[in-house]
Amino acid sequence: MKEVHELKDVGEVEDFLREHALSFLYVSTPDCSTCHALLPKLRELLADYPSIRFGHVDATQVEEVAERFLILAAPIMLLFVEGREYLREDRFVRFGPLQEKLDRIYKAYQEVPQS
Repeated sequence: MKEVHELKDVGEVEDFLREHALSFLYVSTPDCSTCHALLPKLRELLADYPSIRFGHVDATQVEEVAERFLILAAPIMLLFVEGREYLREDRFVRFGPLQEKLDRIYKAYQEVPQS
């Protein structure tokens, strides 16, 4: 299972995105059953991508995250490559297509020479 970094404020989120070239941000709320169901599935899926770091934000504790990333509902999944958003999935994610998108982005990133 993928390690999850619990991010407690917007500053930590910004630092997380800046410090990791490939960052997956999962924003959820405690009273969301879909959020709870998706988290272990995401941890399992992301275990196949060792270079992607996985951060979790509780939107009820870090309310500024909704404004910062234009989030209207939870859960939301965001993949960042070198600080830029490359992938956004919301509430009703299908894991087959999500994995295909991650494969393409991950492979493309691994093929680009890093400076």
